[in-house]
This record gives sequence, structure tokens and C-alpha cells, in this order.
Amino acid sequence: MTRKTVRRTAFAGTLLFVCVALGVRAQEAPATGEYVGSLGPLSLRLHIEAAADGALTCRLDSPNQGAFGLPCADFVLDGRTLSFRVPSVSGTWKGTVGDGGATLSGTWLQGVSMPLDFRRDTFLPASAPSAVDGIWLGTSQFQGQNVRTQLIVRSDAEGKQSCFVDSPDLNVFELACANVSFSNGELEFEVPSVQSKWKGKLSADGRSLEGTWTQTASGASASTPLSFTRQSERIRPALPTPVTFDPAIDPVRPADMQAVLRRDLEKTFTSGLLAPGKPTGVAVAVVRNGERSVFGFGTAWPDSVFEIGSITKTFTGLLMAQMVEHGQVKPETPVRELLPTGIVAKPAGAEITLLDLVTQRSGLPRLPGNFAPSDMANPYAEYRADNLYQLLAQHGLARPEKPQFLYSNLGLGLLGHALALRAGTGYADALKKYVLEPLGMNDTAIALSADQHRRFMPAYSADLRAVQPWEFDALAGAGALRSTAVDLLKFLEANLRPESAGGSRRDRYARTLPAAIRRSQQLQAEIGPGGSIAYAWLYDARTGTYWHNGGTGGYSSYAFFNPKENYAGVVLVNVAVSTRGSFADQLGQHVRQRLAGEPAISLSGW
Repeated sequence: MTRKTVRRTAFAGTLLFVCVALGVRAQEAPATGEYVGSLGPLSLRLHIEAAADGALTCRLDSPNQGAFGLPCADFVLDGRTLSFRVPSVSGTWKGTVGDGGATLSGTWLQGVSMPLDFRRDTFLPASAPSAVDGIWLGTSQFQGQNVRTQLIVRSDAEGKQSCFVDSPDLNVFELACANVSFSNGELEFEVPSVQSKWKGKLSADGRSLEGTWTQTASGASASTPLSFTRQSERIRPALPTPVTFDPAIDPVRPADMQAVLRRDLEKTFTSGLLAPGKPTGVAVAVVRNGERSVFGFGTAWPDSVFEIGSITKTFTGLLMAQMVEHGQVKPETPVRELLPTGIVAKPAGAEITLLDLVTQRSGLPRLPGNFAPSDMANPYAEYRADNLYQLLAQHGLARPEKPQFLYSNLGLGLLGHALALRAGTGYADALKKYVLEPLGMNDTAIALSADQHRRFMPAYSADLRAVQPWEFDALAGAGALRSTAVDLLKFLEANLRPESAGGSRRDRYARTLPAAIRRSQQLQAEIGPGGSIAYAWLYDARTGTYWHNGGTGGYSSYAFFNPKENYAGVVLVNVAVSTRGSFADQLGQHVRQRLAGEPAISLSGW
């Protein structure tokens, strides 16, 4: 855990791009300049410039994701209205120029719609830089690996010092500093986003900074030496590969999908992510009109177990739908009523409901404000009910006046926790009773059996370093599940044919399953042109497809089903999302497009 904070992970997709505008004249655009903005936890920087011929060019960086420079198209400035499209990530920004070019207010659409506003960066550099201004590079240990830390220090026209920190090897860039101070040769600063600070001295020759990095979490501090040397150039990530499409072919039958993918992934098998000797494993399952196929590539088998990340949210949605069918909750029930008495005060006006949470319209942030893991490699393990209750007591549960889609791991984690309280058990047990057992999903769980552990795929970072699986506590409903392609296909087939869900089982939870599944698929709100959301499932009106993806520190996943065309599929990968995006996402979209007979996103770059 897309979508990014603790080392970027995609509970959602990559959002970076570079745009080049053709035929738009500078005199029409008060918007030229440098702009900064944020999309959830991601800091963004937009550069709009006038070329020599008067045409505008622009680029948008997402430094936290280590992405700089994805091409865009259709850049249009018409009066105060500004828009551009980003084909490589299927994204679009639309908005207006305000305050004489000081602000850009609008919306980013990439499968889902999210508010994205920019403001002009008014930083003016000092005419005479301070002795510590510049680019610095140091090396420290992280999970037994040498990891580079890059420090950028600058001072403004008033002499105020500022800085930001990059970690090129972790693909994390521009973590903002706070409380920067440089006096008598001593520099110190804090990095709030990772609960850290650095303090040290500038050498006499001005070419090195000798000091200590201290990280604080859960009341404990750990310090390590970290020295920097001055650099002439800044390390930046390589530009991502543009997205292209393979020609359409006739709709592929599930029985033929493995052979088609072997052909489409030829370069990936010979020199890419699935080349001999690579630890990568991919499990794929597809079904169409009742014909099924499940297979593995690389180190994976059809019954290999993977973390599925945010696909867990769709199970939390079905858990809610089941509890509605059993009369234990209503969609409009305030979540406060499911929590222990006295945890959070009743707001004066409208309050957040279960429906607000399951449709990502609660207004709650992507991550809790008191999220401070001591182990960055396993970030959710220590976030317990007490932490959640402390946050809710401070934040409150007032419903936004105009609810908008805002992807929130906190929101779905809170929903899973609250539903489990109402069920009188833990989240894992509630999910097993209401959803997994009625569906016959015996290979889907949070805590694995001995046999499942033997089939549990090792986890790898985007650069194929071994990492540890993630554990969840209070926010389990947002991303804690592990499963197989075989088991997830049962889930998708039940969504294709709700009337058959539960099979021959006749217990009380199996009997309500068809109605609960139909409820979970009812579209509740638009989240942008052509996009809607049901009970956590995202819906693409253009294709009639429900979908969701997932990502943790060492896994990525993508699932979809299309009731109109009666097909579904899932892709599981034991590698985290990279700066290029998610291999699971692109392979999952490719599989869907092959089932539909459409041009398919090319996988040659993997």
C-alpha cells in the first residue's frame, strides 16, 4: 500500500507526466511559470514555459514517485480554461486559471477523478548563495543495503534556508524539510514525512557535511552516521517508457490466453521481468462464458499465494453488503455508531456513513495523520485500534458538505474495523463467516496455514530486492488479504453470476450472498467522466468493466469482471509497483483487452 508517505506503493497508479503543447501562444496564457500542488500524499511540480516561437510547453513531475517527464498531448488553453491529456497513463487534467495565473484549479482523471490544484511557486533564489547551498550526496544502510540520500539546500532572497531530501535508490524524491537552520557552520533540519532529522557541520573546505541522521517512531529514536559530499549534478530517475499498443486480434478464448501472452511477452521472458534467473512470478486466471483457465509464469504456479493489497477493499465492500442483507447495518448508518461509546463526539451536522466510506467519499485522508511506523518496510503492522481511535477523536467524523471521491486507505480500513465490531469479532473472522466460507474460498486469508505458507510467494521490491510481506492490524480492511489466482477467480465468477453464488450451500450467509453481491455492484456515485464507484469496485462505463488494483511493498495485483460480456480475470505478481507503473495493472488491462478483441497495451517494455 496504489496509489502514496511510507515508501511509495500503489494502492492507486502512477500519475506523472510531461506535456508539450503545440500551437498555443504565450500571450494567451497568464499561466506560464512554476507551479506546485499535491495529489493525496504525492507532491507535484508543474512547469509551463513559452518556447522561442511563442508556443507553450509544460512538464509535470511527481518527485515522490521518482517520475519526471511523461509526454502529454492535446494541451489547450482557451481563455481561463486549461486542459491536457496524458496518453501514457490514460490521464487527463482539466481546470481553470485563476488569480491572474497564480492558481490552477481543476481535476485529475485517471480511471477515477480527484481534485488537483496548483499554486505558483514564488521562490526567489538568493543573489549570493549561502555556503551550504547546493547538491549533496551521502550513503547509509537500509535493510542491509547501501542506500543513497541526496540533499538539496537553497536559500531565498531574504536569506531563509530551505531543503528537500531524495532517496534515488528507493525512488523517493523531494521529501520536504522543516525547521532548517544554518549557523556558525552547523546545519540541521527535520524531515517530517519520515519522522527524521539531520544535524552536522560543514567542513572547512566547504565540500562535505559530517553529521548524524536520527529517525523517531513510536517514542523511540535510532541514529546513524550520515555524511554528505558536494555534487555538481543532481541524480534524477530515467524517463519512463511511453505506452504503446499492440494491434487488436480476435477475442481470445481463455484456453488460448496462456499461449497468446507467451507471444505478447516474448521480450519479457527473454530479457525482462520474467527472464531466466529472475525471482518474478505471475499468476493469471481468466474466465469467459464459463470457460476457465489458470496458469503461472516465472516462479509462480496457479495455486501460489500472493498479497492482493487493495483488492481487499472489494471484499470489505461485500462484507458490508452481507451485513446490510442481514439487517445488522444500513448504508446510511453513521460509522460512529459502530465504534465504542465515547471514542468520537457526534458532529453538529451530517456525519460520515458506511456508504461514504465504501464509496471513498468520506473526506478522510489517504493515510492517518498519526501514521508513524517504526519499521518502514512493514508500515501498517503497528497501527492499532488505539491509534485509530486517537486519530478519530482529533479529526472527528463530520461528513463533508460536498462529498467528493478521495481514495482513502484510512477510510476502508475504518470501515472494515467498524463492521468487525458490529459483527462481534475480528475483521478476519467476520470476513471468513460472511464472505469467504459462503464463496468456498478456502485459500484466501490474512493469517496463512502451514500449507499456504509453503506456497506463499517471496516478496520483491521494484528493483528485485527481497523485502518482507506486510502485516495489518486496525486497517486490515484496506489491504490485508492474501490469496491465489484460483481462489480469486471464484470471487470474480460469483460477481459475474450472483444468482449462482454460494452454490449448493444452504446456510444463512450463503442464502443472502446473491443479493449482497448485486447490492455491492450497484453504482453509487460518479467519480469523473465515464467512471463510477460501487461498493469499493471502480466502474468503467466505456467498457462495462468493474475493476480494482492493489499493491504492497513486494506485490501488485489487478482484478476485473464484465457482466455484460461475461468475462473476468485477475493478475498477481510478487513484485512491487515501480516508477514505470504497475506490471500487474498493465498485464491485467492487456488480458482484458485480449478477451475483448481490442488493441492491447504493449508489454514489450517489461
